[in-house]
Amino acid sequence: MFEQTFKNIDDIFHKDAGCSSELDYTEQSSWMLFLKYLDDLEFTKSQEAELMAEDYQYIIDEKYRWSSWAAPKTAAGEFDHDNALTGDDLMDFVDGELFPYLKGFKQRAERPDTIEYKIGEIFSEIKNKIQSGYSLRDALEKVDELRFRSQEEKHELSHLYEVKIKNMGNAGRNGGEYYTPRPLIRAMIDVLQPQIGETIYDGAAGSAGKP
Repeated sequence: MFEQTFKNIDDIFHKDAGCSSELDYTEQSSWMLFLKYLDDLEFTKSQEAELMAEDYQYIIDEKYRWSSWAAPKTAAGEFDHDNALTGDDLMDFVDGELFPYLKGFKQRAERPDTIEYKIGEIFSEIKNKIQSGYSLRDALEKVDELRFRSQEEKHELSHLYEVKIKNMGNAGRNGGEYYTPRPLIRAMIDVLQPQIGETIYDGAAGSAGKP
């Protein structure tokens, strides 16, 4: 479902002077996938809150949300090429505004166990290595094609990300296993037969299948 999109993203990185290895491809696609996933999640939560006649407090300010800078849409829901940043303008925004804003969450967070602190910590450890604003624009549009709604979509994305992790490093060095395979999860359920309200502890869950 998404395998070709992942390959297209890697092809874009391969042609950019700032990305030289599978490690770079994985790192750069990771921060984009994270921001896309977070934006989709926040939008879903805001819709749920609206149905309950409640207010939803966004984590990310509007200017820095994926749907504002990475993939703006027209009123008809089509990609808004007229208002989408690209080239030097896109690079200036990502390097000069977006990343500093996201890193700042670490200092602004009330406690280390908050999502805000984790966002700040993540973006304190990585940087945008893509050198061409046109390559970055192409990659962002490819990432925006991915969806995180159904369980099937989430499972496939987890599997594809696992493949990318395995391809990281030099001379075939393995990056490790980062999620519990679905067949193993089903086997655990079949053996333990959990009841509603009970929880299965998976000590080898790693990231629990989240990119």
